[in-house]
Amino acid sequence: MTVGETNLTQLLKNMQPVRNPGSYVFCTIASMEKIDTNAILGMFKEAEGYTLILTQEEADHLQLTYPCIMAWITLTVHSSLEAVGLTAAFATALAAVDISCNTVAGYYHDHIFVPYADADKAMEALLALTV
Repeated sequence: MTVGETNLTQLLKNMQPVRNPGSYVFCTIASMEKIDTNAILGMFKEAEGYTLILTQEEADHLQLTYPCIMAWITLTVHSSLEAVGLTAAFATALAAVDISCNTVAGYYHDHIFVPYADADKAMEALLALTV
């Protein structure tokens, strides 16, 4: 079983950000009763309810509200869950160009959600870290 890269220099050099097609939203619901989990990209249970990450199309279909529309960028390098500094590096680079980000760490990759209108600028900032 591979555990992923932990060396920050290698992570940044090889992160290869890829913008996934589509538009995505974060929604909150009190109960999962009427939600098809196959339609969910991501979910986290909080004290106030469930946070869902869905395509904008799916959220509209379910008549869920959302505060903003996001683009989804995946860092294709296999990063270790124990890697130190990667999130700080890309969050700092995005903050330097005034872009907010919401991050989800999967087992293999880090996923970054940025405002949809800022996606191209975010990709430029992330690619600049790979040099």
